[in-house]
Amino acid sequence: MVSESSSSEETRYTLLVAVIQAQDFDSASSALTRLGMSVTRLPSIGGFLGRRNVTLMIGTPEGKEPIAMEALHENCRQRIEFIAVPLESAPLPMPAPTPVTIGGATVFSLDVEHYEEI
Repeated sequence: MVSESSSSEETRYTLLVAVIQAQDFDSASSALTRLGMSVTRLPSIGGFLGRRNVTLMIGTPEGKEPIAMEALHENCRQRIEFIAVPLESAPLPMPAPTPVTIGGATVFSLDVEHYEEI
């Protein structure tokens, strides 16, 4: 199937690229698939804490982005984790547990000008 930009009745698409935690993948993917959206999974690793993430490429018809965003909001939750940070003024290097909020979804929206299925 070829998408041609010359057709005035052509459906425009948006590609959402969402980085989510690996443990949220099953519920988020199921919710998006039930909504009839194409979902492609790419494994990834987070930079700050080195946690396993999943990057989703979600194809949505133009105007359906809010529905996809709501599905991600409902299925990708934030969590509190504790990391050990050394205390600067302590005589011994004693790590202090520091809470860090992780998770949720980071979403990028890209307009698709052309795509082909080969």
